[in-house]
Amino acid sequence: MTDTPFRPFQTALDQDTALSDLRQATAGADDGELFLERRRSETISFDDGRIKTASYDASEGFGLRAVNGETAGYAHSSEISEAALKRAVETARLAVGTGGGTLADAPKPTNTRLYSDANPMEQAAFPVKIETLREIDAFARDLDPRVVQVSATLAASMQEVEILRPEGILVRDARPMTRLNVSVIVEENGRRESGGMGGGGRFGLTGLIGREHWQATAREALRIALVNLKAVPAPAGEMDVVLGAGWPGILLHEAIGHGLEGDFNRKKTSAFAGLMGQQVAARGITVLDDGTIPDRRGSITVDDEGTPSGKNTLIEDGILVGYMQDRQNARLMGVAPTGNGRRQSYAHIPMPRMTNTYMLGGDANPADIVSELQDGIYAVGFGGGQVDITNGKFVFSCTEAYRVQNGKIGAPVKGATLIGDGPTALNQIRAIGNDMALDPGIGNCGKAGQWVPVGVGQPTLLMGGLTVGGSAR
Repeated sequence: MTDTPFRPFQTALDQDTALSDLRQATAGADDGELFLERRRSETISFDDGRIKTASYDASEGFGLRAVNGETAGYAHSSEISEAALKRAVETARLAVGTGGGTLADAPKPTNTRLYSDANPMEQAAFPVKIETLREIDAFARDLDPRVVQVSATLAASMQEVEILRPEGILVRDARPMTRLNVSVIVEENGRRESGGMGGGGRFGLTGLIGREHWQATAREALRIALVNLKAVPAPAGEMDVVLGAGWPGILLHEAIGHGLEGDFNRKKTSAFAGLMGQQVAARGITVLDDGTIPDRRGSITVDDEGTPSGKNTLIEDGILVGYMQDRQNARLMGVAPTGNGRRQSYAHIPMPRMTNTYMLGGDANPADIVSELQDGIYAVGFGGGQVDITNGKFVFSCTEAYRVQNGKIGAPVKGATLIGDGPTALNQIRAIGNDMALDPGIGNCGKAGQWVPVGVGQPTLLMGGLTVGGSAR
C-alpha cells in the first residue's frame, strides 16, 4: 500500500496533450470533463469469534464525457494512458456530432477543505484493527449473558480524484471515509432478535477505534436487540406517527429528496415537477441539502464535475424554492449548478444526487410531541424502503418502534411498516421538535444503478394520517 498522492499527469499522462484531447472531444459541445480517479479500500469483518473477511481493493481509471444538449457521450477505461484516452475521445465525440453548442461557464474555484487528505487506512496497523474487533466481540458478549453472536466490521477507504475541464482548469479532491458497524444477536426462551449500530464519516480511524466510541456503539447495538426481544406484533391501520430525530430522516431523503433532484423535474417525472414557488409542505418545514458540513459522510469539497458543494435550500417554510442540480440539468433548466453532480466512480456518468439532506428543527419539546400522540406509533429506527419518484409513494420498515396510547410510550413493536406518499406526508406534519440531529454516518443512496455515500437528518416530527402495516389482530 502506497501513500504517494494520486498524480496521473505526472505518472501516466501529459497534461497538455490530455487537455488537447479533451478539447477535441468537446469541440462544439455544451460541456464535458476528464475525470480521473484512484480508489483504495479495506474492510475487516469479525464474526462469531473469528475473522470472517479481510479484503483490500484498489482501482483507478478515467471517464471522459462530452455533453450536447440532452445527450452525453461517455467513455471510461481502467487504463490511464494516452492511447486509452484517444480511444475515449472517439467514443465521446459521437454524442457531439456536428456540434453547435456553446461551452458552459467553468465552475468557480474554491480553497475550502471539508476533511483531511490523510489516508485513513494508514492510521492504524493491521494487527491493531484486528485486536480492536476482537475486543469489541468480547466486550459485547460480557455485557449480557443473552448475547449469542456478535459481528463487527471496520471499513476505511480513500478516493482521490482529478477533474480536468476544457477551460484548462484542474480540480483535485482527496476523500477519506471510515465506518464501524456492530451487530448483536440475543436469545431468550428460544426467541432470537438482533440489533445493530454503526457510523462513521470523512475522518480518520482514530476516533472510531477508540475504546470509548466502540464501547458506546456495542452498548447501543445490544440495547436495540434487547428492545426487539420484548417487541410485540405491530398494529395495522391509519394512525398518527411520531418520527424520532436523526436517522429517521432517511424517510425524508427517499420520499422527498429524490423528487427534488433536477433531472426528475426537468423530465417532469417527479411529483414536485412544476411546483416551484408553491407551497408543498406545512408551514414551518424547511429542508436543505448541504454538502459543506465538515467531516460528514455525505459531504464533498467539490462534486464530480468540479463544482464546489453548496448549502442549498430546497423547501423554505413549506414553499418549494430549489432543486438539486448537476451542470447538464442546470443548463437545460436555465439555473445555476448546485454542486450535486455526483457519480459512483470513473466508470459512471454524473447525475444530480443528494449529499446531506435534512429538515431544520422547530420549537417544540420532543417529549411534548410524544405526549400529544393519542393512538399511534413512535418510530426511531428504520431499515429498508421503497419509493416511487413519480408520485412519492413510499413503504418503509421500522427497526425500532413503540406503541403510543394516550401520550404514553408502551411496548416496542416489530414488523411495523410506514406507508404513504411524500407530498401528502409533508403537509401532514403537525409538530416539529427542537432536537434536529444528523444520522451517525451510515447512509448509502442508490439511483440508476449507482451508489454514493449520503447523510440525512431531521428533528422529532408528529406526522398525521400514515398507514401502518402490521400483523397484530
